[in-house]
Amino acid sequence: MRKILVILLLMLASASVGRADAWNKTYTGLLAKYVTPQGVRYAAWHDDAADRAELAIVVAAIAKEKPEGSRDEKLAFYVNAYNANILNQVLENYPIKSVRDIAALYGVFTQQRITVAGEKMSFNHLEKDIIHGFNEPRIHFALNCASASCPPLRPKAYTGGDLNAEFDQQTTAFLNNDPHGVKTTDDGKKADASKIFDWNAGDFQAAGGVAGFINKYRKPPLAPDARISYMSYDWSLNEAR
Repeated sequence: MRKILVILLLMLASASVGRADAWNKTYTGLLAKYVTPQGVRYAAWHDDAADRAELAIVVAAIAKEKPEGSRDEKLAFYVNAYNANILNQVLENYPIKSVRDIAALYGVFTQQRITVAGEKMSFNHLEKDIIHGFNEPRIHFALNCASASCPPLRPKAYTGGDLNAEFDQQTTAFLNNDPHGVKTTDDGKKADASKIFDWNAGDFQAAGGVAGFINKYRKPPLAPDARISYMSYDWSLNEAR
């Protein structure tokens, strides 16, 4: 009897992994097709009813799945959940000029518009209460709010096994190559940084503050006495033209 129970549990675990693998592969395929270095090809995606339906299936799977496994596997699930649901919200309301057009007064973020792991929630709850709870400052460069000033969307789903490297890649790219990341004077004594650092300054304290965190990933680093100001945030849609 015990042997039969073990076999059944293994079968259930295998089925659960299979479902997760299925939506991850579908999601990665969609990202590879529509995400570019210049933004997301929303118009083309919206015009393809089959691919819009595929994303809806991904979102439905995320709504039902219970994240299990390691810390990184759970965190990868929640980051993918955020990004996939934002994409789905944009496509359901397209054409729009900004994600904020979906609901007034930042309602797209504050209203309970999505379901993740069986729980109805808002994007703010998912980000600030769940994802921030992992105490990982690099999540700010992995989450994408469908806006021009957001760190670019990664054209692949995040994976638990490679999450550390994936987060490092996203953070390094944003802080070195993106005009919305960090801009400095030639001597590195003055920097204009993403508003993300201003909004979430406390998340970077353990890394030596905003300047300390930036200098872990940016080359050349900021000067020790650099004065940091923050850019205005561009909420226009991150659409590839």
